[in-house]
Amino acid sequence: MTDSNLRLPAEWEPQAAVLIAWPHAGTDWAERLDAVESTYVALAAAVTRFQPLIIVVADETLRAHAAAKLKSAGADLTRIRFVPLPYDDTWLRDSGPITLRDGHRFQLTDFRFTGWGGKFGAEQDDALIAGLVDAGVFGSAAHKRIDWALEGGGIESDGAGTVLTTWRCLVQRHPEQSREEMSAILRDSLHAKRVLWLDAGYLEGDDTDAHIDTLARFAPGDRIVYQACDDTADAHHDELQRMGVELAALRTMDGKSYTLYPLPWAKPVIDEGRRLAASYANYLIVNGALLVPAYGDAADDEAARIIGEAHPGHTVVQVPCRPLIWQNGSLHCITMQLPAGLI
Repeated sequence: MTDSNLRLPAEWEPQAAVLIAWPHAGTDWAERLDAVESTYVALAAAVTRFQPLIIVVADETLRAHAAAKLKSAGADLTRIRFVPLPYDDTWLRDSGPITLRDGHRFQLTDFRFTGWGGKFGAEQDDALIAGLVDAGVFGSAAHKRIDWALEGGGIESDGAGTVLTTWRCLVQRHPEQSREEMSAILRDSLHAKRVLWLDAGYLEGDDTDAHIDTLARFAPGDRIVYQACDDTADAHHDELQRMGVELAALRTMDGKSYTLYPLPWAKPVIDEGRRLAASYANYLIVNGALLVPAYGDAADDEAARIIGEAHPGHTVVQVPCRPLIWQNGSLHCITMQLPAGLI
């Protein structure tokens, strides 16, 4: 494979499957396992309407348990493959492979996963990609380990050489490096032409240090969908307003402005005195569909409508995600898409 032709596809390009890991009593979901499993069942049923799904399970007992739940919910089990492997947690957006492609050839880019800057134990999650490779999930795809901390939720790609990320996240992972140094590493490892940075933007209750996939997402046709806040009394208002100004100042490679799609703001979700990060930007794109977080909020439908408008030609499916934000992530965070032809 000639490295010069590799690129990081956009999420809306054709996919082979989506990758997830099933929650179980040995993960941080234990206290509310039934509730979060309901979200995983809804997600799996939605994904398998459109494409295959690969589910990592801790053991055969969990495989049988998950299969029974999915069958009872009407999920298409013929489109599901279970892979038994150990894992610490289920946030596969961050521990799963970032797949580059060169035509019909693929590279599984395996960055170091540190549990979001050492906040949590992550030894098994850091070995997950190698385990999937050893299990034969990815066929003849090349596997490239990169000894530099990066999570999949920390980057957005437009498929044409532009990567979008946040300074708040990457400076926490690499405080000794300058923005220029990190930009060079991202360009080199992701075969990008340029890196765009956001300085503003955060969500209370998010322990990823402002992953871009909770804040702003590329969409086809030089569009950006982003989480806005129109409540002037909310603590996020000024910060997200500044982020909106930054996004408006960004330019495409042709020097044009991006078309921006601000998302509505859900009312604060407070759980045992702690505010949770209910971001609508954390949606998942699959073949022909958009799986959009729903939080039981009056803004759910409007958020789904706007996301659908930014991705024309896609069926919009709302997935109940309130149980997920208890552990500080949402729909996109628990999934990783795999490009068409990879499996």
